[in-house]
Amino acid sequence: MNDFSHLDAQGNPAMVDVGAKAITHRTARARSVVTLNEEIMRHLTGTDIQTKKGPVFQTAIIAGTMAAKRTDELIPLCHSLGLENCRIVITTEGHDAIVECRVSTQGKTGVEMEALVGASVAALTIYDMCKAFSHDIVIRETKLLEKTGGKRDFRRD
Repeated sequence: MNDFSHLDAQGNPAMVDVGAKAITHRTARARSVVTLNEEIMRHLTGTDIQTKKGPVFQTAIIAGTMAAKRTDELIPLCHSLGLENCRIVITTEGHDAIVECRVSTQGKTGVEMEALVGASVAALTIYDMCKAFSHDIVIRETKLLEKTGGKRDFRRD
């Protein structure tokens, strides 16, 4: 009756029934880009920004990992998934902090929301920890880069 998988026949929100789906290896990778200004970048020492709250990127990695594991508590119709792996890597290019979150599991439904939530919360944590230096911070983009498993794979060039 409709093209939206999260709506029932009456148009009401509904969790997708994945009971009959086969368990497959599912992966997803997402990216968020945080643009920081020169004032903030002056605090970059080696591969991390140091603040009174602690190392920014290390804290963001922990926050993003915790969030990815709890995606079903944040996004109302997401299934609860036991992630087998969650890896967040943060690099810098110029004034940009590039956050990549890669997740995987064996399951009946995809893990792209977990990757997107992990990257997003890590980016928000960077903002939170750097705002004492300046509020001139922009989280420019969060996007799915790839997913595997399920009906069809996806890869963004």
